[in-house]
Formats: sequence, structure tokens, C-alpha cells
Amino acid sequence: MNHWQSYISLVQTEVVPALGCTEPVTVALAAAKATEILGHCPEKIHVNVTPNLYKNGMGVFVPGTGKAGLPIAAAVGATAGNAQRGLEVLAEISKEALAQAISLLEQKAVSVTMVSNQDVLYTVVTATYQQTTVEVCIAKTHTRFEYIKLNGQIIQQADTLQCTHPAEQQTVELNLEKILNFIEQVPLQEIQFILRAAELNKVLATTGLSGDYGLGLGASLQKQIETGLLSDDLLARSMRLGAAASDARMGGAQQAAMSNSGSGNQGISATMPIVAFAEIKQLDNETFVRALMLSHLVAIYVKSKQNKLSALCAATTAAMGATAALTWLMEGDLAAINRAINSMIGDISGVFCDGAKAGCAMKVSTGASSAVKSAILAVSGGAVSSQQGIVFASADDSIEHLGVMSKTAMLSTDDAIIETMREKQA
Repeated sequence: MNHWQSYISLVQTEVVPALGCTEPVTVALAAAKATEILGHCPEKIHVNVTPNLYKNGMGVFVPGTGKAGLPIAAAVGATAGNAQRGLEVLAEISKEALAQAISLLEQKAVSVTMVSNQDVLYTVVTATYQQTTVEVCIAKTHTRFEYIKLNGQIIQQADTLQCTHPAEQQTVELNLEKILNFIEQVPLQEIQFILRAAELNKVLATTGLSGDYGLGLGASLQKQIETGLLSDDLLARSMRLGAAASDARMGGAQQAAMSNSGSGNQGISATMPIVAFAEIKQLDNETFVRALMLSHLVAIYVKSKQNKLSALCAATTAAMGATAALTWLMEGDLAAINRAINSMIGDISGVFCDGAKAGCAMKVSTGASSAVKSAILAVSGGAVSSQQGIVFASADDSIEHLGVMSKTAMLSTDDAIIETMREKQA
């Protein structure tokens, strides 16, 4: 019981609404803050980001703009952003503000370059109006202002600046046994807030099912259910809802996703298979809430072992939270949850991240599929065993070693992916 509040605080910090892909939104947030300090719309904007952040901002649509990329994110952040809203900085974009942002791009007043930094979220926006220059740095999390400079002089630092979320999380010890004990015993009213994840992401999925956004995968799957080629079972519904929510998010829908660990797609992956199960089985409120909390807390745990951005697709690894919750909903115990997560690691650990884009809907649906399959296998007593691949007897150990791989062996993979993507832009 001593760590219950730390778990609740952790989820409240890591599971928050985010409008649009969080990497371009980080740039928009820095630009909005710069404009706030300037007191005028900038005449010129320059953006420095790490290769990882550049990778995740190249091909994804910015909400409310109909355009993709970091330049439009910076421009519309400057003309329409509200820095006080954190990851929802672009919640309100008027036609006039969008036209002004597009004008900045047409005047070639916005530039973006890559810089090396150990912090993969390192972002610096330099905005100029007449003789005044403001430099805003975001680092360590998507909303943490590292420093702000006015005409070269530091006026605010991270240790004194009020951030959207806590700059540094307290150390929270996580493992599967403690997480399971927590969600089974914590008073329901203390975790009821997690229902907001289902509400937001279901609305996003409904928008995606229109077929008007992104890849249109969710709508395509829905069409084949209607023709009878696919059945509307747990597997198909989990894939369809997850894909549709990702379609809308990556396609620029002006609606927030409930994120997990700084990513809307991770939040979708941790949410939609549980929503699908709840709809099919007509779950009572308490069971639904506890399953959602289990999924999101396990997803946070898995991601905490990895770099914030890496070559490992976190949309698929976040679905390990979903498989834990699905296994629990199928009356699986701790041992079964271990088996389910091990099977997922044996299945999707090779899926790499090649940037945020419409195609992420495919990977979200892949994660959902693996989550369902692994849970079904686990409650039947089966699993990918510790004698196979990178899987260990304990899922906690498997999660730990998967994280080590993402931080070491996959670094060169990440470099190769980024270089390949840069060649396409040349």
C-alpha cells in the first residue's frame, strides 16, 4: 500500500491528453512559448532537433493544418499555439492563424536542422522579431522547458520554470507482481480517472472509422466486417479500433488522444484492445477500470526500460500492457501474464520505428493482434519459452533485456533508419 500513491501519480503524469503526434507538438510548444515571450509573431523561426525527433516529425500531419512536418508545426505553434496547454498546444487554430503560418513557410522564414544531443527529445526553437530574439529549449520530456533565453540572456531555467508536468519523476519501483497487486486492491475511486483514456481514444477511433484520415486502415477493416469477410470478434475489433484511432491521430484530426509515456499511439495501443473486450463482454465499470489501469501501468513499465525515442516501435511494445490486461480479464493469474508478455516479446520485438506517419496504424494493429493472440495462448497455458530467442523465464527479465537491446544494439539500427529517411528527402 505504501507505493499505491506513487503508482497513481505516475499514471497521472504519463497518461495525459495529447493533440497530434507528440514530437511535432514539442516543436509547436517551444514555438508557442517563444512567441509568448516575444509578444509578437516571429519574423523568423529556426528549429534544432535531434535526429530521433526529426525522424518522428517528418511524415506526420499536424492537427488542424492539413500539412505534415516540423516546419508547419513550428509555424502554427507560433501563430496559434497556447503554451499553457502543454501537449494540447494546438487545440485552437483559426483560419487567420493558419494562413499566417502558411505565409511564414512561403516566405521561407522557418528552417529546421538536426543536431546531436544525448537527450533524444532535445529541441531548441529560436524566434526573432525585429531586434529581439528568444531561444526556447525543451528537453528530457515533451513539455519540460530546459531554459529560455531573451537576447542571449537566460531568463528562466528548468529548476524554477513552471512546467506542464513534473520535470523529473520520482523513482518508482515497478514489476508485474506489484502492479497486479495494486490494480486488484486499490480502491476503485482512486483510479476511476483512467476511464478518460477509453473515452478520448474511442472518440478518436470513431473519427478514424470515417476513412477520412491517415491510412484509412480502420475503415478498411470495418468495411470487410460489413461484407462478412472478417468477423467482429476480439481480434478484429482490437485491430480495427486501434488502427482507426491511429489513422485519425496521424492524419491530423483536431482531437486529442490519451497518450502513454509521451506518445498518443502508445496510449491507443494500451487502450483499444481493452475497450474492444469491454464492448464484446459488456464489462462492469469496476472490472473495466482495473483492466485499463493494469494495461496503462504495464505499458509505462515496459517503456521505462527503453529510450524515450529509439529504433524499437513503442506502439507495439505498449500493447504488452494490453496483453497483460486481456490475460487478467480472461481470468489469467500472474504466471499467465508473464507468459503473455513473453510471447509478445517473442513476436513483435523486431518491429522497428521508422518515424511517425500514417503507416503507424499498421503497427498499432499489429500490436493489438499480438496482444490478443498472446493472451489467448497464455490462458491456455502456452507461451514462447525462455529457451527461445531473447525471452527469459520471468517477463520482468524479458522486459529488462528488451530495454537493454533498445538502448544498445538498436542504436546503429536507428542511425541507419534515419540516414535512409534523410536520403529520401535529398
